[in-house]
Amino acid sequence: MKSSLTRLLIWISVCAASLAVYGFWYSAIAGRSAAVADLQSQIDNRMEAAGRVAAARTALAEIAGDESAVQNYFVPETGVVPFIDNLEARALARGTAMKVLSVSVGNSAKKPTLVLSFSIRGTFDAVMRTVGAIEYAPYDISVSRLSLVKEEKSSWNATLELIVGSVPASVATSTREAVRKSVSFHGI
Repeated sequence: MKSSLTRLLIWISVCAASLAVYGFWYSAIAGRSAAVADLQSQIDNRMEAAGRVAAARTALAEIAGDESAVQNYFVPETGVVPFIDNLEARALARGTAMKVLSVSVGNSAKKPTLVLSFSIRGTFDAVMRTVGAIEYAPYDISVSRLSLVKEEKSSWNATLELIVGSVPASVATSTREAVRKSVSFHGI
């Protein structure tokens, strides 16, 4: 009987030791599994962020052309003379003579503008076509004043004041291309 009791105690000790080792290894593996899950979550988050960055770069590249097209609707402070030359060419193409009366900077702090005054001389039809061509030119233009005066039998004179959207010289050159940064996952 003594030997059966000894054997029983040995088997109970072996079972208890096995359960203790099993519990120790189980907790060690569960801890490592949680660490791996945390690392996988970090990798997923960084991959998602990299995807958003790539999508943002693609969107910026797509709208870069749109930005330059929109910038062309505004007259830069340094581009007033070519703008006036453009308007004079429009007037000449319609058979009128255009004279610049004044050029000044608008007083709006929110939206920079230029205020230009012109005198246009020609036939009524030519003067009105010139005014229309200027008003609908591909710029941010609004007519603030227009007066028509008949000078001679078929000669008309229009005095026109325009408010033209402007941009500071620093913005007119275009925005700088974003510095490309690379994302690395080597330290994970």
